[in-house]
Amino acid sequence: MIRSFVVLTALAIAAPASAATYAGRPVVPATEAKFVGRDIVWTKAGASYQGSTNESRPLVLCQSLAKRAGHLESFTIDGRALAEADLAKCNAAAPASSAHALAEAK
Repeated sequence: MIRSFVVLTALAIAAPASAATYAGRPVVPATEAKFVGRDIVWTKAGASYQGSTNESRPLVLCQSLAKRAGHLESFTIDGRALAEADLAKCNAAAPASSAHALAEAK
């Protein structure tokens, strides 16, 4: 009886948390259909990239997307927008050539 309780408890503790869904929209439309970022696989869905992971480091995930896709106009976690200050930190990770493309797009 105690053995089965211990096994069930261990399984409950080891059960993965539900994955969060992340989405980021580059300022300049990106061309890659899919790529692997830090702890996440980003897939292009319309003008945005989407991915899902159990990792709970939104800023790090945003930066990994910005490094590959360029400056982002928005980034959401389960439909909630990343704070403006954090989006600015995220975009600081984007390549310098992305900033040039941003200036040309305006």
